[in-house]
Amino acid sequence: MAELSTLARPYARAAFQFALSNDQLSVWHQQLALLAAVVQHEKVVAGIESPALSASHQATIIIDVCGDELNEPVGNFVKLLAQNKRLPLLPGIVRQFAQFKTEHEKAVDVELITAIALDSEAQEKLAASLATKLARKINIHTQIDPSLLGGAVLKYGDMVIDGSLRGRLDKLSRAINS
Repeated sequence: MAELSTLARPYARAAFQFALSNDQLSVWHQQLALLAAVVQHEKVVAGIESPALSASHQATIIIDVCGDELNEPVGNFVKLLAQNKRLPLLPGIVRQFAQFKTEHEKAVDVELITAIALDSEAQEKLAASLATKLARKINIHTQIDPSLLGGAVLKYGDMVIDGSLRGRLDKLSRAINS
């Protein structure tokens, strides 16, 4: 998969630079995410892989499926990808575009997994604490996992902080068994 991400990077960077220069980062991100979902649909995949369809026809089909959700520059981007036979790269392009966008905004997405739902005040305190520690804006995405028993697990980037009761019990069990 490293090869696909390498191929996707210049397209993601070009899209990001264009969106940034036109102050449309969010718009482009939303539209690219839509395109990535469309090109992963099984019928669209069959059309993209079909040698019978020309690049312009493939682009037209994808643009038509998205309808009014795409603006003209994103439509032109789809046409460019189709001409270069790079439509299957759209999911990777979206991931890299999102990374560029997050880095530009000096933000980090944090996944917060708890045994029970936290109120907004507790989430705000956690976000403020993390923002101070990481020197970035924090975007918290919450999940509920009753199997944690208590506590929380934080995931951001390649970091995982397991402060759950289940994690502590597992650690204690390993210590006793070793």
